[in-house]
Amino acid sequence: MELKFSSADFTFPLLKHENVLKLINLMEYSGVDIGLFENRSHLQPSDQYSDLEKNAKKLLKNLQENDLEAADIFLQCDTDFAKYAINHPEKERRDLARDWYLKTLEYAGILGGKHVSILPGVAFSDDYETDFNLAAEELAWRVEKAEKYGITLGIEAHVGSIVEKPDQAEELVRSVDGLTLTLDYSHFVRLGVPEKAYSKLMPYASHFHARNAAPGQLQTIAQENTIDYEKVVKDMIETGYTGYVGIEFVWEEWENNNRVDTISESILLRRKITEYWDKYSS
Repeated sequence: MELKFSSADFTFPLLKHENVLKLINLMEYSGVDIGLFENRSHLQPSDQYSDLEKNAKKLLKNLQENDLEAADIFLQCDTDFAKYAINHPEKERRDLARDWYLKTLEYAGILGGKHVSILPGVAFSDDYETDFNLAAEELAWRVEKAEKYGITLGIEAHVGSIVEKPDQAEELVRSVDGLTLTLDYSHFVRLGVPEKAYSKLMPYASHFHARNAAPGQLQTIAQENTIDYEKVVKDMIETGYTGYVGIEFVWEEWENNNRVDTISESILLRRKITEYWDKYSS
């Protein structure tokens, strides 16, 4: 088993994107997690998909010049998770989400990417089962489309989603053949979920987001972190995890995530994970 690290390009929003890729290269990552977040990231769906092939080839050239590969392409249709959620009750909004998803697969295909992440939807009503079933239906359609590109689809169970609890995330993944998790423990830790409840999700992971978190804090510094990364590494080795470990610190106002030195914390966390990997993989 090989330990592969990627860095999110949206970790460094104050730099030009071409300089972000240079920085990720200088930090000796082999992969980059591309954020396609409408109204948020460097590269946005509405912009990139206006001339999809041209823009994807431009990005591919920039990746190659920096010896990087697309570890993950992460689509978010709006900063408001509900606006174009895959299980939105309005068909017109679901249709836009479907259209951008198909374009994301095409975009990822040009990049040579093998993994795409999306959000799993939200709860719109008191009828959780109906909202859940619609999300599962939409995800099954998406998995089928992804398989035609040889792409693995992962959903991120996040704060505010329809599956913000580990049992809900597990149920959704088990409900859709071929669906996986872009697993991020920080969202569960933020809500005070105990480790035993979320660590059982590792077998469903195809991509892993790593950052420091603590109860009430989606992102924090190393000294305050409560995620047991030694156990994370042990679980990865035990389950045969083969995906990237995406170091995913962010710098934004949401959840007070703009109070962390993303470069230093990325270096420290990657160093810690590497040490544990070296210790337990031999």
